[in-house]
Amino acid sequence: MLGMGYGLEELIQITGEIIGSIESPECKIDSISQSWSIISDAADNDKKYHSINSLESHLVDRQAGIIKLLTPAFSKSDLEPGYIKRYPEGIRENGGQYTHAAIWAIIAFTKLGFGDKAVDLFEMISPIGHSKTPEKSDVYKIEPYVISADIYSNPDMLGRGGWSWYTGSSSWYYKAGIENILGLQVNNGKLRINPCIKSDWKEYEIKYKYKSSLYEIKIYNPNGNNTGVKEVKINGVVQEDKEIVLRDDGGNYFIEVEML
Repeated sequence: MLGMGYGLEELIQITGEIIGSIESPECKIDSISQSWSIISDAADNDKKYHSINSLESHLVDRQAGIIKLLTPAFSKSDLEPGYIKRYPEGIRENGGQYTHAAIWAIIAFTKLGFGDKAVDLFEMISPIGHSKTPEKSDVYKIEPYVISADIYSNPDMLGRGGWSWYTGSSSWYYKAGIENILGLQVNNGKLRINPCIKSDWKEYEIKYKYKSSLYEIKIYNPNGNNTGVKEVKINGVVQEDKEIVLRDDGGNYFIEVEML
């Protein structure tokens, strides 16, 4: 996770130093461990909220529009985490935004039901968000229509994107938006809507093509909540288990989802 295929436990054995701890001189906090403690459901419930609060406090830079991988960057200490330290401070994995991890952070926010923050961060790290004005584009310096693998936090290049067209984080970004925010989840031939949205979204629509059939889905949020589904109907019929069995029969289906 931190360099050259070494995990945290192996690095501690090799270096004798703790990395990714408040006791560390550098890399006091690492986004991946914070996010995946939540995504994997490995952390105790109270620690999940502590982890996401720490991530937001130390790694989210709203002014620059980035979510850092770690901080402080590796630089002058005796820690030797591998190739990551060969990058200057704030470049790529060494304290910049590593976009895979930034998206995992957004997914972690949705797992805890923080829809307002998840959507705001989703929009913040988008290439469009970094290119809305000529001034922003001049800072970002790469294409406004593809995800960049990283965005720098180094003060001399703050907000500059790197390695566009060359990152699997684009698929993670798509997945986070469709499955975790809009809540369109398909598993084993069944469709479930499990949104985590902004509280001021009163309704939204999804059209989902399943083989020869079309599912038109309308989600209503009358009480301004972030999560939770009260009722699901398909062609006016309430679904007791709130799931839709997908059919390949060329039909058109209208699904209504009412949030809590």
